[in-house]
Amino acid sequence: MNLSIDPRTMLSSTNIKDQATDPKEKELQALRRSCRDFEAIYINEMYKAMRKTVPDSGLFEKDMASELYKEMLDMELAKQTASGKGMGVGEAMYDQLKEQLSTKREK
Repeated sequence: MNLSIDPRTMLSSTNIKDQATDPKEKELQALRRSCRDFEAIYINEMYKAMRKTVPDSGLFEKDMASELYKEMLDMELAKQTASGKGMGVGEAMYDQLKEQLSTKREK
């Protein structure tokens, strides 16, 4: 009894699932990505504001490299926070804009 799985069947099913052929579905996926990106930018600004409230301890010297690293770290944390369900800002925007997108297509 041969129970091996053909890898071509696994790859073809995931490729079909990831690629939307319907233009409306492509627009909805692009809208969802844009809403997540907006939420990541919003969260990044929130992280920047929170970082400003932390007093400088003087333990580490302040230079351009450490500031750049902190900004990059905040942006990556914001992207990770916004991925999936996120904080809900992007999902709320998606729900509102999805309705406007469907009414625009009907006209």
